[in-house]
Amino acid sequence: MKWGILATGTIARKFADTVRAMESEGEFLEAAASRRLESAQNFAKEFGAKKAYGSYNELLQDPEVEAVYIATPNNFHYENAKACLEAGKHVLCEKPFTTSAGQAEALYALAEQKGLFIMEAFWVRFLPVLLKMQEVIAGGEIGQVVHARSDYGFIAKGARKDRKFDSGLGGGALLDIGIYNLGFMHMVMGEAPVNFSSRVHINEYGTDDFSNILLEYPGQRTADVTTAIGMDIPREAAVFGTKGAITLPDFMRAEKMTVRLYDGGSYDVEIPFEISGFEYQIREASRCVAEKLSTSRILKAEDSLTVLKLMDDIRESWGMKFAFEE
Repeated sequence: MKWGILATGTIARKFADTVRAMESEGEFLEAAASRRLESAQNFAKEFGAKKAYGSYNELLQDPEVEAVYIATPNNFHYENAKACLEAGKHVLCEKPFTTSAGQAEALYALAEQKGLFIMEAFWVRFLPVLLKMQEVIAGGEIGQVVHARSDYGFIAKGARKDRKFDSGLGGGALLDIGIYNLGFMHMVMGEAPVNFSSRVHINEYGTDDFSNILLEYPGQRTADVTTAIGMDIPREAAVFGTKGAITLPDFMRAEKMTVRLYDGGSYDVEIPFEISGFEYQIREASRCVAEKLSTSRILKAEDSLTVLKLMDDIRESWGMKFAFEE
């Protein structure tokens, strides 16, 4: 598939590098766009894109571009994705898909109306180790899941810190990386929680930089997630069942997990990335487009919506007000 990329930041570079490594699979970087033409030109030269544009609209008018990867700041995702769909382009949009569930619902409806594919670029959903984890859970190997936990924190400084916390850019730790915790828990539990409680710290920017959230699921199952920007917290996760447990030393870049049974047996599952880890979501997007699907069967619209609605509820409980109107 011929890809266009909106924005040329760090995450776009990883995507472009992965696409370049997948040319033998029929993936090509057709064009890159930035608000500054020079940035787009430098990006295109580095990653082998055929064309560079100094505006997003120019890229959307390119008839050779079949699908667009959106790597702009969080608060622009909705308007950028809508513009792509209106221009007849398939969409893979970085997480968080949008900054509210209402925006996401509107995009899914528009994609279906237009006969186009759209998906949140929640890349961990497609990692082989995490798909294997779901198989182990579904097969009852660790019994009934009772509790799960995950943690993720890193330190941001300078301009990067300002960008991560800017409310005008859809900032805050929950939207930026807490979605990994909540998305992982949705993979484990398979449904929305029935209740939650949380502790949060709001910083001088008016956004969250730390939260600990206790989630309650049907069947008296629970989950505990900690998210922080400003603390270096290993991305560890564990799932505890009635017969055993699964531990992941890095659930966000999952290449390994250990299954430990309470009767004494244990084994490791290790599946290294073929390229960067992004290749699995790219393959899924291309497969869905080839099959003329509007959404993925692996990361369904309702999966992204469940997590977005939960984040809406959590942020509202923190006193963060937001609304979506067409």
